[in-house]
Amino acid sequence: MAALPKCPECSSAFTYEDGNNYVCPECAHEWSKDAHAPSGEQQRVYKDAFGNMLADGDSITVIKDLKIKGSSSVVKVGTKVKNIRLVEGDHDIDCKIDGIGAMQLKTEFVKKA
Repeated sequence: MAALPKCPECSSAFTYEDGNNYVCPECAHEWSKDAHAPSGEQQRVYKDAFGNMLADGDSITVIKDLKIKGSSSVVKVGTKVKNIRLVEGDHDIDCKIDGIGAMQLKTEFVKKA
């Protein structure tokens, strides 16, 4: 039996075949078998603390008070951040917060607004 491809949306290994499509039972994403071309480079999926997909340009809300290293400032719960940019690394989000400035955040401390 040939190995089925991982889901391009959530990277789940539990995909199955349904006619001429692949289906992911975890995120319900469906894609055509023809669209699947094995490549060495896979695109990373970014999700907020509640499992919602994030994309460049989204608005987010901070769900936990975040102390800023090297400063006495704090990013408060409920702070809205507009026009985020997703990047590779430990901190997944580049953004600019009003009153604080440029900052990097982790996706586990935000929710999609």
